[in-house]
Amino acid sequence: MGTYYIGADVHSNNTELTIEKNRTVVRRLSLPTRIPAIVEALAGFQGRKEMAIEESTMAGWLYRNLVDKVDKLVVSDPRRNKLIACDGDKDDKIDSAKLAMLLRGGYLRPVYHSLDADRLNLKHWVQLYHDRMAHSTRCINQIRARCRMEGVKVPRGVLRDEEKRRAWLDGLESAHLAKMLSVLWAGYTATGQQCRAARRQVAGLARQHPIVDKWQEVSGIGVIRAVTLFAYVDTPYRFSRKNRLWKYCGVGLERTASGKDRHGRPKPGRLKLNGRANRRLKNVVLGAATSAIHQKSNVFKDYYERLLKDGVSKSNARHAVARKMLTVMWGMWKNDSRFDAGRC
Repeated sequence: MGTYYIGADVHSNNTELTIEKNRTVVRRLSLPTRIPAIVEALAGFQGRKEMAIEESTMAGWLYRNLVDKVDKLVVSDPRRNKLIACDGDKDDKIDSAKLAMLLRGGYLRPVYHSLDADRLNLKHWVQLYHDRMAHSTRCINQIRARCRMEGVKVPRGVLRDEEKRRAWLDGLESAHLAKMLSVLWAGYTATGQQCRAARRQVAGLARQHPIVDKWQEVSGIGVIRAVTLFAYVDTPYRFSRKNRLWKYCGVGLERTASGKDRHGRPKPGRLKLNGRANRRLKNVVLGAATSAIHQKSNVFKDYYERLLKDGVSKSNARHAVARKMLTVMWGMWKNDSRFDAGRC
């Protein structure tokens, strides 16, 4: 009967579908981006159906609602498709046709999506917490930048103490600067309340998952770092090898080599960090490694100091510690075990 390869170019209002069969476009459809409309269109094709969409803010919603309606659904990495997608003319119909072609050829790299509603809820709360924390940092930077524009330095004590802040603002020579800072500080105060509310919610949801509590036994890992790693990785069986987990978290190494020397021998490869990583997890893992290195004696600090004695640079040693921590936590997750420093 053959296989239908369906490429979908999704927008908030409409979705362009291109359906291929036997290397021929058999139909093009323009539909509203509504699940019933897309399901009805898919039901009109009898036989095996494989569908591809690109990762976006709507990809998770589409994946959860359409994964049972087709035989295979791939959420592809748009960065991998960029060179092909940007070649030649470009519009929604062409993009959907290219997705169908790449799907037929097996050239799409899938992006992981979870079907567990509870895990998804936890991840959304973790994302909200980190977003509010980043906004809080932006607010403080705006306050300091506004003060620098007037040649004023913000004393450390006024950042958290409301009484000291009020007295400091009243003592400023520039009245318009004081009013402006009052507005900015109101935003900072509101963001701080949001951060605390999100943190309480994240901590409450984290208690439902025992591995998050066990990870906090590892040096440098607190509740936020533990629950962030748990929410974004989702399952220990997502990665078949530890080096793939390392690369996803931004501490894995890639080998690049090209050409031969004048004797015909391949030139030695060069190792570099993977740039295509989850930035939030990279911050979590490297932050945990840095915290462990600066704490009292622990297995990770001892490992770091051994690397330094062997001539490894501080940056490379820190990344090696991060890889070791990830491997230990991955093993604890797979075996549902507690931290054992003697096995590190």
